[in-house]
Amino acid sequence: QVQLVESGGGLVQAGGSLRLSCAASGRTFSGYAMSWFRQAPGKEREFVAVISWSGGLIYYTDSVKGRFTISRDNAKNTVYLQMNSLKPEDKAVYYCAARSILPSTYYRPNEYDYWGQGTQVTVSS
Repeated sequence: QVQLVESGGGLVQAGGSLRLSCAASGRTFSGYAMSWFRQAPGKEREFVAVISWSGGLIYYTDSVKGRFTISRDNAKNTVYLQMNSLKPEDKAVYYCAARSILPSTYYRPNEYDYWGQGTQVTVSS
């Protein structure tokens, strides 16, 4: 019922910045919590950040705290991930995901009903 499309990935040098966007369409986006995950080759899908519908609840994985910022613009049905001070270990395909209510186990991929197809982020040293 919800379609998600990521954009904004690309190639940057270590220390650089990117802003990822995830646009929702189809069924209404209203009320959905939104998360970002990432996956590198041969690795498990990893939680990055989550934001509640109102923006009042935000959580990050420890490795990105202080560098990444999640935000949303509900009028545009879009969630963002601002990534600063990028490191080579941030290289991965980044996915956005949606759920109708923010769960207590928001860091688990299997909690989410809707996923985008991903956008590649590459960081060179």
